[in-house]
Amino acid sequence: VQLQASGGGLVQAGGSLRLSCVASGVTFSLYGMAWFRQAPGKEREFVATISLSGSSTHYASSVEGRFSISRDNAKNTVYLQMNSLKPEDTAVYYCAASRAGPSSNSRRHDYWGQGTLVTVSS
Repeated sequence: VQLQASGGGLVQAGGSLRLSCVASGVTFSLYGMAWFRQAPGKEREFVATISLSGSSTHYASSVEGRFSISRDNAKNTVYLQMNSLKPEDTAVYYCAASRAGPSSNSRRHDYWGQGTLVTVSS
């Protein structure tokens, strides 16, 4: 099983980035998918999650209205569209898969991607 995240980079405050995470070795449509992030010196935190079909999403309050999670089950891919980025969004972003369905709890996720670094300059 492999989750390959990409799309991170350096962006100015107010800018946008789109992260992608491609899954292989799993039946992607059976997994709730989520994005978490970890800033330097801080614990990993929940960002967003999406249901198996993509019909239901949930966001951390800190990103609500700015970030959008989506998925394409035909491409085994989950996305995170990040708009109006702020310096406090700087972190390594991880995608994660949960056989138990969508969850904001990191311990309920079975598989993790390697992370992609997002840096937002002020």
